[in-house]
Amino acid sequence: MMEQRVPRSPREKYGEELKLRRIAAGMTQEAVAREMMCSPTLISHYEAGRRLPSPSDAKRLDKVLGTDGFFERWLEDLDSKFAQFFAAVAELEKQAIEIRQWGLALVPGLLQTDGYARAVFRAYDANYRTEEVDRRVVNRMERSEILEGASGPVLWTMLDEAVLRRRVGGAAIMATQLHKLVDLAETGRLRLHVLPFGVGEHALMESPLDLLSFEDAAPIAYVEGLNTGNLMDDPALVSKCQAAYDLALSDALPLRESLALVRAVAEEHEHGQQ
Repeated sequence: MMEQRVPRSPREKYGEELKLRRIAAGMTQEAVAREMMCSPTLISHYEAGRRLPSPSDAKRLDKVLGTDGFFERWLEDLDSKFAQFFAAVAELEKQAIEIRQWGLALVPGLLQTDGYARAVFRAYDANYRTEEVDRRVVNRMERSEILEGASGPVLWTMLDEAVLRRRVGGAAIMATQLHKLVDLAETGRLRLHVLPFGVGEHALMESPLDLLSFEDAAPIAYVEGLNTGNLMDDPALVSKCQAAYDLALSDALPLRESLALVRAVAEEHEHGQQ
């Protein structure tokens, strides 16, 4: 059986090309680091795709390797709109054929409305800047474009009941957000399930989770915390995450009952009820 490859992010492709050009130049990581006046560990991070060089470092890499501005120009295309810990996930979403999400406290970003996303970003900073919030909202709305058309990924979303009831942005914004979820589910674009409070303890209490599957690559899992994220491609860890998702899903409400609950909570928000 042929072993599946791990999907590569653009920064990993950048790092692989850097390694190939370094080897072609007959240089070790240590030799490049000496010329760059940096540590060999940093060069290792670049080649593994864990970090991207700054524009000035990319320019120095081109000089050391004789690549005529290649890495400096390519870097401009890799300037991510997202936080560093999430940038690779944003790229991999575009390649996925199936995405399974678990929302512990928030509606997942792919499904957020403009108003909901704006309220979330404002809550992140005590002294937020309107222009920065606007930029983040635009980026988040652009991510959701992968759900348009027939070529987008199959999307499963499971939400904790708390996600429905936490009034993010006020009653009107919350009701609009929940109606969007129902509309997507009713048109077949989204498979939606709710894990109700009555279930009690369950397998996904500790963090949100995304599971991404690909046509010609191994699946990955992604969990996120405050200002940090962990992208997992180790088969054993991914398998454990998939098993936890399946366990929680087995406790969730069926589709029709989930939609009925989402509609009911949306009406509660519309009528100003808690």
